[in-house]
Amino acid sequence: MEHYMSQVGLDEVLPRAAWPDLTIVRYAPGATICTQGDAAHALRFLVNGKIRVSHTSAAGKRLVLSFKQPLDLIGDIEYVQRTPYLNTVEAVTTVEMLVISFEALARHATEDVIWLNYLLTEITRKFEMKSQSMSFNLFYPVEVRLASYLLSMTPETTTLGSTVDELTDIADLIGTSYRHVNRTLKRFVEQGLIERDRRSITVVDRNRLIDVAGESIYE
Repeated sequence: MEHYMSQVGLDEVLPRAAWPDLTIVRYAPGATICTQGDAAHALRFLVNGKIRVSHTSAAGKRLVLSFKQPLDLIGDIEYVQRTPYLNTVEAVTTVEMLVISFEALARHATEDVIWLNYLLTEITRKFEMKSQSMSFNLFYPVEVRLASYLLSMTPETTTLGSTVDELTDIADLIGTSYRHVNRTLKRFVEQGLIERDRRSITVVDRNRLIDVAGESIYE
């Protein structure tokens, strides 16, 4: 635990009195770490692996906000505001997190200036990123959004699912229709960027797919 804290710099901002209350939790790829609307009770520090953050609007539209790698905080806004989780967070790869309860933080860190400054910086950054993600990303063409999504979802393996339900899920997450995703995937196959069957999509030319994405719009 102290190795992770030193590696990501947490040992410099989290009060030492709070360290005994930290635990390490591991999540398998695809696992849900927290669900939008659920009661929040702990702050999580992403110290290993990759996660996907998505948000469902009042109209029921679900969009990818970002993909995150260490160090990132889950539950910081909820801790300050004492609200339910604002977003849904899922593991893309095997994920390890350091977890501490809100109660323990309230006991040990409420008046620590270094910790509060760190928390304020992280929350400010997140609000800026959320605003950009929910509007600016939708201005990109679907092929750019889809290419970026495929790249972000395959950091360790080249394959992800391609069933109707999974493609519908991808379409919702990048803000387009199932048919548009299907057409774009067909073009990617024709261009030799991916291979596809009824069960899976396999990235076969990652460099050219990166060229299509131009830049990662989700990371």
